[in-house]
Amino acid sequence: MADNPDDHQSPAYLILLNLMSKRRTWLLLFLFVYTILLSSSWNLLKSVLSWYDSTVATAPASSTGWPAIYASVALGVIFGLLSMAAALAVAVPATLVTWISVLVLLTFFGKPRKSLVVEGKKLTAEITRTVGKILIKEGNFVAAVCAVLGYFLLVRNTEKNEIKNNV
Repeated sequence: MADNPDDHQSPAYLILLNLMSKRRTWLLLFLFVYTILLSSSWNLLKSVLSWYDSTVATAPASSTGWPAIYASVALGVIFGLLSMAAALAVAVPATLVTWISVLVLLTFFGKPRKSLVVEGKKLTAEITRTVGKILIKEGNFVAAVCAVLGYFLLVRNTEKNEIKNNV
């Protein structure tokens, strides 16, 4: 008489397994992670901008360029990392579907199991490298664009405030 492996598992494990197999659980987990990510990046953004405002307020008018450069680079890094995280969340499921599809196609073409394992390892390494390179390029591009835009917006905002204060 064979024992059923489900008979020896705890009820908590079975509830967790049942809960994690639901699509809405993964959707809520996804939304929760993105809420935390956006909240922390928003708080970091506010702290960078408050640092910039306090630095510009205490610094002489001629030295407002360097704090704007530092703040814009920090903003670029924040938005670059955020875009990489968002792209990674989309890329992982798509990459897994591609990987599974290729392995299934190799199986249908009659590859033996041992060569499938070797091909699977090569495929995993190649896909991981390609996705990593694309994510880094995309993150760097977004960081550079945000840094340049942030610099011009910070300098323009500082100049408007100086003109307002002088009038």
